Amino acid sequence: MSVLHELEQVIISRKSADPESSWTAKLFAKGPQKCAEKFGEEAVEAIIAAAVDDKENLTYEAADVLYHMLVMLAARDIALDDVLRELARRQGLSGIAEKAARG
Repeated sequence: MSVLHELEQVIISRKSADPESSWTAKLFAKGPQKCAEKFGEEAVEAIIAAAVDDKENLTYEAADVLYHMLVMLAARDIALDDVLRELARRQGLSGIAEKAARG
């Protein structure tokens, strides 16, 4: 099991936890929109770190992005494996062809 799968399991286990006991549970209690908003905030922080070539901070922020992405997906009942299957489906397709197929 990968680190991301293990993290996903921890995140899912927090969906029903007391919001006062867990940051993840607190995010879930605020609803899917807040989970998405938090993911966006972390993505912007990662972008800023990348733009200024702050490798240490980018590494930290990228971990936050992955965590918050998993929370956002779980809030909408989308499994990491669903995303991984979509990535596997795209393997071997050019990015240009894949985007054109989406219309």
